[in-house]
Amino acid sequence: MRKVSRRQITNLKKTKNVICSELDQAIILLKETANAKFVETVELHANLNLDPKYADQQLRTTVTLPHGVGKEIKIAVLTDEENFSDAKTAGADIVGNEDLIESITKGNIQFDLLIATPNMMPKLAKLGRVLGPKGLMPSPKSGTVTTNLIETLTEFKKGKFEYKADKTGVVHVSFGKSNFTNEKLTQNLIELYQSIEQNRPSGVKGKYFKSLFICTSMGPSIKLDLETIV
Repeated sequence: MRKVSRRQITNLKKTKNVICSELDQAIILLKETANAKFVETVELHANLNLDPKYADQQLRTTVTLPHGVGKEIKIAVLTDEENFSDAKTAGADIVGNEDLIESITKGNIQFDLLIATPNMMPKLAKLGRVLGPKGLMPSPKSGTVTTNLIETLTEFKKGKFEYKADKTGVVHVSFGKSNFTNEKLTQNLIELYQSIEQNRPSGVKGKYFKSLFICTSMGPSIKLDLETIV
């Protein structure tokens, strides 16, 4: 049986039976539990009233948080050679066409995000089994299929990212680092919550949010009061 550390026991005591009715209170408690020996990621876990097997109850969208998530991402661009210069100027880390497709086919996936121009999508179809499970397949809905590479790259480099509900209707997404100020974490959390709310799928009936929790990557969950929190 795994031994529970003194740090974990202390954190669990701080959060047991606690339901935060104010964001300030929740963020203060969150940072009190961020006491691992490294800078922890801060996460939101939203249990939504969704059944993603239905097309009108799927949530997949993008958001740009005011203060980013504290992580630099490596972006690859799949496009025609004539667009290589623009893509590199706008911040792309990897740029290619047939050579990039061949590299991905061999399992060389050294990027966090793949952006493609529309004319390249038919060539990517055969890589669905490779990219799909990793969440790297470009799609118009996530903004990663584009005719405007410069604008798209600029947005993603500023911190725009995609999130989606899993097959059980839960959204798991980070919204910063534990060394962010309370104000920055609060603003990021509000922006993320509003994004989920505004992108409510049309097929949702009744109450949308079932429960809402925040936590650090090594800390216990902190429950938010949905009636008063936002």
